[in-house]
Amino acid sequence: MDYYEIGQQVRKIRKARGLSQEALAEMIGISTTHMSHIETGNTKLSLPVFIALASALEVSADELLSREVAETRSGVLSRIAAVLDSCSTPQAKAIEDIVRSAAEAMKKYM
Repeated sequence: MDYYEIGQQVRKIRKARGLSQEALAEMIGISTTHMSHIETGNTKLSLPVFIALASALEVSADELLSREVAETRSGVLSRIAAVLDSCSTPQAKAIEDIVRSAAEAMKKYM
C-alpha cells in the first residue's frame, strides 16, 4: 500500500470539497498535524481513520485508494454544492437556470 499516493488522493479530494486540513481533521477527530502527515505519506493510516476520511469526504474507499477511479455522481454533486456555497443568491439562481437549460438540451441530444 502506497501511503503517499493515498495521502495525495485525500489532499486532492479535500481541496475539491473546499475543506482545509484543519476542518477535515476536526470532522474526523484527529489533529491537524496528523492530517498533514497523512497527506504527505509520513504516517500509516489506521482503518478507523481511513473509514472516517472516506465518510467525511463522501467518497468510497476505492476513490481514496486509486487515482484512476471514475467520477461518481455524488462526488460531482458535492463539488457543485461547494461552488454554489460561495455564490450569492442571485448568482446561484443564474447557475440553476444555466444548469436546467443545459440538462434539457443534453436530454435532446444524448
